[in-house]
Amino acid sequence: MQKVKLDRIDRRILADLQEDGRMTNVELARRAGISAPPCLRRVRALEEAGFVKGYHADLDPAALGFNVTVFAHVGLNSQAEADLNAFEELVKSWPEVRECHMLAGETDFLLKIVEKDWDSYQQFLTKNLTAAPNVAHVKSSMTIRSAKTTPGVPIKVDLPDDDAE
Repeated sequence: MQKVKLDRIDRRILADLQEDGRMTNVELARRAGISAPPCLRRVRALEEAGFVKGYHADLDPAALGFNVTVFAHVGLNSQAEADLNAFEELVKSWPEVRECHMLAGETDFLLKIVEKDWDSYQQFLTKNLTAAPNVAHVKSSMTIRSAKTTPGVPIKVDLPDDDAE
C-alpha cells in the first residue's frame, strides 16, 4: 500500500463513499466541490492506495431468514503463531462466521456468527466450532437487538490538511 497524504477533498470522498458506495461519480464530485474527472482519478488513487477495500450491499439478515446473531468468545489450547493462523484459515471457510477478531486477554478470538435460528447455531457450534482443532472453550452471547451498526471509521472531513493522516 503506497503512502498517500489525505486532504479535505479525499476525506470528503471517503466519507461519502463509506455512507453510500453506490453514489455516482458526478454526485460524489459535486459534494467534494470538484469536477467529475479529477474526482474519478482521486477515487481510483484511494482504491489503489488501499483506503477503499471494496464495495458491498448492506443486507437485512432477518429479511433473508437469519434471525440469530451470536458473538462467540473462543479460547484456544495453543497460541503459537501456526495454530492461530490455522484457526483463522478454518474460520474463513465457515460462511456463518461474518467477522473474526483476534483479541488480547483471556479470549483468543471473537466471532460474529449469523444463523437462521438457535438450533442452527447449536449445530454449527457442536459440529464445527467446538470440534475444531485446538479449540479449548467457546462462550456464546446471543444478541437481543442492535442499537447501532455503523461500518467503517469516523472520518473527520473538516480537519486542516496538515493535521490529517
